[in-house]
Amino acid sequence: MQLLTPAGERVASPEYDPWVADVDDAQLRDLYRDMVVVRRIDTEATALQRQGELALWPPLLGQEAAQVASARALRSDDFVFTSYRENAVAYCRGAAPVELVSVWRAVTATGWNPYSINMATPQVVIGAQTLHATGYALGIQADGADAVAVAYFGDGATSEGDVSEALVFAAAYSAPVVFFCQNNHWAISEPVTLQTRGSLAYRGTGFGIPALRVDGNDVLAVTAATRLALDRARSGGGPTFIEAVTYRMGPHTTADDPTRYRPPAELDEWRERDPIARLEAYLTSRDQLSDDFRAEVQAVADSTAAELRAGCIALPDPDPLSIFDHVYAEPHPALQQRREWYAHYLDGFEAAP
Repeated sequence: MQLLTPAGERVASPEYDPWVADVDDAQLRDLYRDMVVVRRIDTEATALQRQGELALWPPLLGQEAAQVASARALRSDDFVFTSYRENAVAYCRGAAPVELVSVWRAVTATGWNPYSINMATPQVVIGAQTLHATGYALGIQADGADAVAVAYFGDGATSEGDVSEALVFAAAYSAPVVFFCQNNHWAISEPVTLQTRGSLAYRGTGFGIPALRVDGNDVLAVTAATRLALDRARSGGGPTFIEAVTYRMGPHTTADDPTRYRPPAELDEWRERDPIARLEAYLTSRDQLSDDFRAEVQAVADSTAAELRAGCIALPDPDPLSIFDHVYAEPHPALQQRREWYAHYLDGFEAAP
């Protein structure tokens, strides 16, 4: 499903246009601003890692529309469960710039309080967040509320058993959960063609879950698909599986070298489908992208990047023993024993000549 072509031309869709009928030029400019800012955050975080200020960083370059448009369609009481790449979603949910990188600086176990922005700590175990989202959705259902749980995951995660188990439970109990799969074509070095012989959306329909395959670089199409899925969940219609077809323009993480496995021609092809350039072309055709607005957006992006850098470098190192503070809710003898052992180990460094 596509509502904006790569050239920025509007495509009419009687089926999906009603879901974005209220999205005016001002809202599109807001989405454009968000995408430019999160791309600047991504660029700055990548630079910080290359300069030794972060241990690792998972870039989202090329996936801005899928993340920003879907996140902006959510309500504040919806709860989000993501992998490690959805930094744009976290930004849209209200995470401060420094909270996006504190985990990757290895000074904390989580960047933000999950309950302050209704977004769980990013999940590194591939696909596990789909189970968490389904469980949370069953809780929403038991409470009689109309909030929705949303799980973000990549194409590679669809081959994990956790995702299949989550789909089984969500379908069987008509859980109010949206499964948002960003098909960025590469699960580290494995192409999506090794994950499936057809559309990943079939994974949803195979479990009896309605599915949509949407152009993930089209902010209008992603908005329409997400709104439709959220409405279905809120009205008791159960889960929806969205396959947002996008592309990871950069490496899987900063520890990866995509030139070893990805053909250059493929990258060139997807550059022509850049989500920011697409919306920029559409807004320009409508005389909605003035020089003053561009300058304002760039200023916001640069100030956000400066805030990110300053906040990252200023993060204090934690006390080494604090790693034991929140493992269990109550004191645990075995953990206390390990804490004492580690304290003794650290004391050995201070006693050394």
